[in-house]
Amino acid sequence: MIIGITGGSGCGKTTLLGLIRERGGLVLDCDEIYHQLLLTDPSLLSAIEARFPGTVEGGSLNRKKLGAMVFSDKQALLDLNAVTHKAVKTEVLRRLEEKPALAAIDAIALFEGGLAQLCHVTVAVTAPMESRIRRLMIRDGISEEYARSRTLAQHDQRWFQERCDHVLENSGTREDFRKKCIAFLQGLGIIEP
Repeated sequence: MIIGITGGSGCGKTTLLGLIRERGGLVLDCDEIYHQLLLTDPSLLSAIEARFPGTVEGGSLNRKKLGAMVFSDKQALLDLNAVTHKAVKTEVLRRLEEKPALAAIDAIALFEGGLAQLCHVTVAVTAPMESRIRRLMIRDGISEEYARSRTLAQHDQRWFQERCDHVLENSGTREDFRKKCIAFLQGLGIIEP
């Protein structure tokens, strides 16, 4: 079974992914795959630099500089996504070639990147905006302004809710959300009740 997990940054997808990993599932974090490709696929860096001059310095991507360009300009973000989605999908397909019994694809662009069609079930993880901003500030060590611009550049919760088969709302404590995730996985037959 392949589970597609999506939702905005800072919603808490890591909790659900951790439970899947604990059950022996293959977790494909598309953000992590993208960052690995930045280190191993020079053509990806070249394509980003061609569209966003000055974002590649000394052979490395300056993420904050690129973020400042794309999180305040919807067309720039669409352009970046067009460059990255194909490379990430190719790598996801390569990693799924071994046909694992359980896998999770974690992708904020699950639908736009063409990854949802690989999934047997999709789930949106959502959370209140202010909680997401606080989590991003702590997790990534960024300012409130930058965290807010990142979240506002992403689809709103309704967009994810309308496209996914299931929704997990992360609005309580960490333990409350973990229980919701366990119940969800029990419903899929992945965890025994």
